[in-house]
Amino acid sequence: MLSEDKASHLSHVIVNAIKRHAAVRMVADDERVLKAVKRVVAAELAQEEEIDRKVKARLASYSRGIVEGSAEWEVLYRKTFEDEIRKQAKM
Repeated sequence: MLSEDKASHLSHVIVNAIKRHAAVRMVADDERVLKAVKRVVAAELAQEEEIDRKVKARLASYSRGIVEGSAEWEVLYRKTFEDEIRKQAKM
């Protein structure tokens, strides 16, 4: 997950890239666009954290007791995480 500083930095990078793109003309001031981008980044991070929580809870519920950090856990985590993302996209 990203820290607040990293999310803010990412938002600035995105806004700067938008401003440099030849096909884009910003009609709002930079601060307004930056706030909108920060909101979107924060929402995406919150969604990712919620999916992470669900996936870890699901893996913890397995009766076999898969050890977090093991190779098997990593594979199952990645597969389950991707499945959750697909479910969210369908909604």
